[in-house]
Amino acid sequence: MADERSKYFRRLRRLRRSARRWTVLAGTLGGAALVLVPYAGLGLPDAFWAAAAGGSAALAGWRWLDAKALAAQPPPEPALPANPLYGVLSRIPAGRAALEEFERRRTRYRLRGSSVALAWQRLDVASVTLSGLTGRLGGPAESAVLEATVAERSLRELAERAASVERALVLATPDNGPPLAHAHAALVSQLDDGVGAYERLVAAAAGYVAEDGRTGLDNPAVARLREATDLLRGIAAGLSELRTAGPAL
Repeated sequence: MADERSKYFRRLRRLRRSARRWTVLAGTLGGAALVLVPYAGLGLPDAFWAAAAGGSAALAGWRWLDAKALAAQPPPEPALPANPLYGVLSRIPAGRAALEEFERRRTRYRLRGSSVALAWQRLDVASVTLSGLTGRLGGPAESAVLEATVAERSLRELAERAASVERALVLATPDNGPPLAHAHAALVSQLDDGVGAYERLVAAAAGYVAEDGRTGLDNPAVARLREATDLLRGIAAGLSELRTAGPAL
């Protein structure tokens, strides 16, 4: 079964072939009308020739506009191979993390050069940082982790929407161009504000983890290490005394 990328290029080729056919037909009928009308005058048959030429020209123009609009859209990304290995990897924590990283890099590549690329990269960095803190965010902080997950999904969807609107700006007319540009700027501003709020949440989560680790004036693990060190030193000193004292007379 063909993937979306193959369907995209097939549809683009069909539109271009159709546009070329209608352009040739419009030129042929229009040329025939221009040649026959001066010889025979404008009669009913000539009206049909002119109407056919005009209709073919209109259809050719529509086909070229459709092909141009489709070509302005980015082609879909290549689909992952239908390999059972991907299903196995998705069930393994390390494999799932690798697949997620692959998807992030692919999306970042697709958004390169757009006005949302920097915000997407900041969101990626903050998301990876929060993933490293999630295992230590227990108790009352668990609800904040859930909220962050929902917020990240919404921000990524907002970035995709803003990028789509930005790609459509090249097709805008003088009438709808300024409103569309204003809407795009509002989406980008909203995305920047959301990413900033997400980054502040990650910083707060890091502060929570840092304070939660400070359970007392002294770390219990460090205290136990010191006790073990003193014990070993005492044993070593006792053995040294027994060795130097020698056998009793």
